[in-house]
Amino acid sequence: MAVDPALLDWLLDSDPALRWQVERDVAGAPREVWGATRARLATEGFAARLLALQDPDGQWAGGAFFPGDFDFHGPEAAPDAGQPWTATTWTLNALRDWGLDAAVLADTAGLLAANSRWEYGNLPYWGGEVDCCINAYTLANGAWLGADVTGIARWFLDHRMADGGWNCEWVDGSTRSSFHSTLNSLKGLLYYEAATGGSDGLRAARRAGEEYLLQRRLLRTLSTGELVGPWVTHFSYPFRSFYSALNAADYFRAATLYDAALPDGARPDPRLADAIGVIRAARRPDGTWLQERRHAGRVWFEVDVAPGEPSKWLTFFGTRVLAWWDGTSHGS
Repeated sequence: MAVDPALLDWLLDSDPALRWQVERDVAGAPREVWGATRARLATEGFAARLLALQDPDGQWAGGAFFPGDFDFHGPEAAPDAGQPWTATTWTLNALRDWGLDAAVLADTAGLLAANSRWEYGNLPYWGGEVDCCINAYTLANGAWLGADVTGIARWFLDHRMADGGWNCEWVDGSTRSSFHSTLNSLKGLLYYEAATGGSDGLRAARRAGEEYLLQRRLLRTLSTGELVGPWVTHFSYPFRSFYSALNAADYFRAATLYDAALPDGARPDPRLADAIGVIRAARRPDGTWLQERRHAGRVWFEVDVAPGEPSKWLTFFGTRVLAWWDGTSHGS
């Protein structure tokens, strides 16, 4: 898919966290170009700002998943207040997703092992806890930073639902998978597998989770065929923990490209077509995608535009997904 030069220039006029990815995946620049931009993350822009906010004990905001000063019984804990996004796990997610070199955080894994405990049960940070989304983030972040997270990897084998996916509410008795929980689990498993080689068991679990979403065309309930929820077609950045057709399709792009290099290979699954159609329909005539919502909650600073404005991040993800899909044979 050819990208309009004006649109490409607009995308390139971005923070290094986004610019290097545009250079690599949209502009097709050589490694020395996007690699030089990526190297700037430690000293410029969003990533550098987050790095400067790290606590001496290795955490951010004094907590593992919630800020240390979070009032679990006050106004900030009200349902409409939103998840705070400033604590350690969310900050590591952002830095990893943006492509920061793990060497910049060389001491962080050890500091978190010594100083950080989950708010749930006071469990040790790199041991994970009971929420599969939290464990997925920790699995990926641990693989990135060099922590031993093999126990969390095994946890995913033990907590997969009979229908193939995962649900963070399993601890409350849920027996059916969740779109949100399954996608977050898949993203963590794929990152871990790519970083460590994984195992046959983990790969099989990942592909079963993918099948859960593919059977539902990434959009619909299996029982009625209706949209699983209005949120599936609402796009926002940062993705956070929320499912959308764009978030899921970008995962399947990465998984298919990764699997293509494995002995048994992989091609884009034709059951992605409906989700691709939703993404294509959301693209405006000028080639941009709009920010549709902002997830409530405390942040260090905003990294994208307000709702209703053209989003460079969403435009990058949408452009990248469509270019990948349009450049393939879509499976059979």
